[in-house]
Amino acid sequence: MNKPLRRVAIFCGLLVLALLVRVNWVQFVQADELKNDDNNRRVAIERYSIPRGNIIVDGKAITGSTVTDSGDFKYKRVYKNGPMWAPVTGYASQAFGANQLEKLNDDILSGTSDKLFFSRTVDMFTGGKRKGGDVVTTLDAKAQEAAFKGLGKKKGAVAAINPETGAILALASTPSYDPSTFAGMSAKDSKAYNGLLKENNPSDPMLNRALRQTYPPGSTFKVVTAAAALENNLYTDPDAKTNSPMPWTLPDTAGLPLPNEGNIPCENASLREALRLSCNTVFGKISADLGNKKMMAEAEKFGFNNPKVDTPVRAAESVYPKDNRPQNAMAGIGQASNRATPLQMAMVAAAVANGGKLMKPYMVDQLVAPNLNVVQQHTPEEMSRPLTPQNAQKLQSMMETVVKEGTGTTAQIDGVTVGGKTGTAQHGENNKDNPYAWFISYAKTAKGTPVAVAVVIEGSNTLRGDIAGGKLSAPIAKSVMEAVLGKK
Repeated sequence: MNKPLRRVAIFCGLLVLALLVRVNWVQFVQADELKNDDNNRRVAIERYSIPRGNIIVDGKAITGSTVTDSGDFKYKRVYKNGPMWAPVTGYASQAFGANQLEKLNDDILSGTSDKLFFSRTVDMFTGGKRKGGDVVTTLDAKAQEAAFKGLGKKKGAVAAINPETGAILALASTPSYDPSTFAGMSAKDSKAYNGLLKENNPSDPMLNRALRQTYPPGSTFKVVTAAAALENNLYTDPDAKTNSPMPWTLPDTAGLPLPNEGNIPCENASLREALRLSCNTVFGKISADLGNKKMMAEAEKFGFNNPKVDTPVRAAESVYPKDNRPQNAMAGIGQASNRATPLQMAMVAAAVANGGKLMKPYMVDQLVAPNLNVVQQHTPEEMSRPLTPQNAQKLQSMMETVVKEGTGTTAQIDGVTVGGKTGTAQHGENNKDNPYAWFISYAKTAKGTPVAVAVVIEGSNTLRGDIAGGKLSAPIAKSVMEAVLGKK
């Protein structure tokens, strides 16, 4: 072979080698990147060529799929009672993607998960079409309905969990939205979606207030402050007098007193009486006496300052702040920079109810293949121990007094032991806006403690003077507890 031909042959060989390298690079290295590229329409067409798997509550699907005749996509998502379940399901839209359970479990629902390999292999040999798997939740349909109807036209949220396992039983948020209205690709879907965005809708219906919104927890946080007092041996007897003078001045201030709500007998009140009457002076002083580090440490045992509380939908971080002495005293009564989600405050009630053991909250129990084989089963997991069993019993008795003869009597249920705590949290600069109405509680029977609830009312048509956790939020919590107990 002469020299020019040899050069051509070598050059052609290098081209073939480069082509082989490039093909293998695309097929093996860039495969996932190209597959998940938003501009790869083939993947989207394949995704919507089959009915999507379903999200299951109490053995029944709360989602579905319907044939659409628009564009290349054959199926789109539909929701049963969408506004009630949107805080749980999230949405799956051909045009706008997905969020919450729909997104986090997309591979199972769309039938592409590696967990479904066996099912897909069987289909390959039998000629069956690819199918989506199901997501089985821990939700209780009756509890969810009670929460959603209880909130009604009020702006707020409800979170209910099983203290013994951490299973989420209800997760309601209002105002809400129907994910079915923008599940497709039409101009009508686009208009519906844009109308729900916060910049176009100040009520922000797509905000999941139960998981993603934080509020000052107000007097419901006094349960945590009481736990801190017991755990740090500041006080050991719930019925002994505390060192709580009236008036009590916030530390490091020029004589600024911390007021109580109305003319209530809080001077040197016991922990039980202080919780029953909701004495700011007692719990503000407890927080000041313990100091910021001890208060923060106790709050963190309940789940505060944890940015990774996944249900599997990630909850917003609840914050007990590192702060100066007067602000720490205010944080001890649930004000200042103290912020909590409704889920977080349900976790507080649940930990007390469960003998001081906090279970990690979750709302997906199983992932199920199309052939009904369970491919993933959740195992309840302990998260922390904010209280010893002995101190948990003391705090239970105090919370039960609140419901028996304190500010939470509207949550009483015949034949059931209920513990709770009301809260009315200041809102706006100089408290100019309507306050937030809170209530946290648990229900206990001879068979155990199956439910703990947190309710917050962010906004309602109620007159400012009538806004209180016992009036607005406790009746909703009662309905949710009754639904779980089977009394409704």
